[in-house]
Amino acid sequence: MATYIALCNFTDQGIRSIKDTTKRADAVQEAASKFGAKMPQLYWTLGSYDLVAFIEAADDASATAFGLAIASAGNVRMQTMRAFSKDEMTGILAKLG
Repeated sequence: MATYIALCNFTDQGIRSIKDTTKRADAVQEAASKFGAKMPQLYWTLGSYDLVAFIEAADDASATAFGLAIASAGNVRMQTMRAFSKDEMTGILAKLG
């Protein structure tokens, strides 16, 4: 499974219904399986981003579909980055020769 980190900000809609944010997080974690993904960790944060999510998915297409489904609900805007573990990075570096 590939790992992704999503940096999220609440939209106006999301902040208006902030009291439901933990319930929405539970629903998002359940929805991930429909896309062959998991969201094993989610943090509410201070600073430039309101949430940081760690997502695992089979591939970029699955992660993208999951992210689009979540964002289309209108509660958050997301910036998603592909993350590489130490082992994955070692494999990438080995290809450099």
